[in-house]
Amino acid sequence: MLEVRGLRVAYGSVEVVHGLDLDVAAGESLALLGANGAGKTSSVEAIAGLLPTAGGRVNLDGEDVTRRPASYIVRRGLALVPQWRELFANFSVDETLRAAMSAPRGRPPLPLESVYEMFPGLAQRRAQLAGSLSGGEQQMLAVARGLVTNPKLMLLDEPSAGLSVGVTRSLIGIVKRIRDTGIGILIIEQNLEIARALATRCIVLSAGRIAWSGAMDDAMANVEIKQAYFS
Repeated sequence: MLEVRGLRVAYGSVEVVHGLDLDVAAGESLALLGANGAGKTSSVEAIAGLLPTAGGRVNLDGEDVTRRPASYIVRRGLALVPQWRELFANFSVDETLRAAMSAPRGRPPLPLESVYEMFPGLAQRRAQLAGSLSGGEQQMLAVARGLVTNPKLMLLDEPSAGLSVGVTRSLIGIVKRIRDTGIGILIIEQNLEIARALATRCIVLSAGRIAWSGAMDDAMANVEIKQAYFS
């Protein structure tokens, strides 16, 4: 589904990601972990075509999309849910989802009713403006906006940031349902417990380099990882 080899990302002369390798299969969740500034968001934005790559290769569903624009990568089946949601405050819930339905171009979007069935809270607020939703509701809307594009792969950047425990639990359940439909999930997290709930494998980044990779359960048991990157 997603194959990344030797990915390098730079801001001018400063390289912030140094040779990242990762794979995400259909219906699999991989967590990309690390402290602030480790290069997680830069990696994901480069995969999504929002940042230019300084080297390496990104394959999506067997196609090299390394230097393709973000709009093309979306059409090929990738959906990015950014950390700060980036919703239009004056769009209603329904308008937000309907606007996203035009993104796939070449494959049908998911029917709105199917999306609302997965997000019943949003169904009750179809006419409500996105800017007036709670933080948890806005996060659900950001995920739903990605889902309506009928993606093959979803990139979730810090989806639990700023959310209450109850909302986070609901979000975990929804992401698991999405994954179980066969959609690949690449999730950026700092919270190990949340990453463990969603992913079976993880990669830990430190200063733009892979510091550790392996099973999520092994990461949970690794005291060095907890102390070095999450304390």
